[in-house]
Amino acid sequence: MVTAKLKNYRQSPRKVRLVVDAIRGKKVNEAVDILTFTTKRASDPIIKLVKSAIANAVHNHGMSQDNLFVKEIRVDEGVTMHRFMPKAHGRANPIRKRASHVNVVLAEVTESKKDSKEAKEVKKAPAKAKKAEPKKTVAKSPRKLSANQGKTVTKDKK
Repeated sequence: MVTAKLKNYRQSPRKVRLVVDAIRGKKVNEAVDILTFTTKRASDPIIKLVKSAIANAVHNHGMSQDNLFVKEIRVDEGVTMHRFMPKAHGRANPIRKRASHVNVVLAEVTESKKDSKEAKEVKKAPAKAKKAEPKKTVAKSPRKLSANQGKTVTKDKK
């Protein structure tokens, strides 16, 4: 597992989480592609952070970039700066300038995960079920009661 951190990024965590949720659990190459085409302001620093984590994995731990995926990415609340805006009649309203801490954890895809994904795909394949022949009921006649009224009759195959 390889980590990288971005501290005191001056954007609210709520806005950054919108971008981060799109790449959670994805392979790193796919995550960088998604972030490249995301039109949010937070996407550029997150791309930089993910690329930094990839570089840490390749250089420090000797991992292959093709086998990495985003195991965990978390956005926490950073320091909040408090400012005040003057209002009418001598009042002042607070303004909160929020910051975010972003932590990303990359992990290497193991062979057992690949095998389990293939096994799940095999289980999801629909099995062909035998079609049961519909049962036929005898119609009721309003005037005459018959011996077969209300009973189900099955058709025998010959």
